[in-house]
Amino acid sequence: MTSSRSDLPPLVDFEPEFIAGLREIYEEKILFNQWAGLKVESVKSTGILATLIMKPELVGHYAYHRIHGGVISAVLDAIGSMAVMAALGAKHMDESVSKRLERFARHSTIDLRIDFLRPGIGEKFTIHAEAMRVGARVGNARMEFRGEDGKLLSTGTGAYLTS
Repeated sequence: MTSSRSDLPPLVDFEPEFIAGLREIYEEKILFNQWAGLKVESVKSTGILATLIMKPELVGHYAYHRIHGGVISAVLDAIGSMAVMAALGAKHMDESVSKRLERFARHSTIDLRIDFLRPGIGEKFTIHAEAMRVGARVGNARMEFRGEDGKLLSTGTGAYLTS
């Protein structure tokens, strides 16, 4: 999933402090993500890559050891949100790292759609998201939830308040 759209910021080199700040917000300060074990692997203005390791607390169907649909929805939402935050950060590289991270205080989900395509069975999952548009008030993202073998299990789209 890569975007060549001209209305998005180009690939920028984020400061290590900005990446660390986003990771802290999404891996530690959002306690659900911390509890679930969501790990951010890559932060770029063009997209976010994260992983989730299956554990007993995430099971939604005990007979099949299938991950709970609510967990899938929550991590797709989180990584979609992070993709919009990264693209927003890239649009405002003239601001300090702390000012760009402060934008999270006004950031929230305003719409979310998840399509469950296949059962979430496996030991490790990858989540990828990219911002499709980041405007003055709203940003949109597209997300994918994949199994360890790369098979697409769920997709999502989200709209996020940016101001």
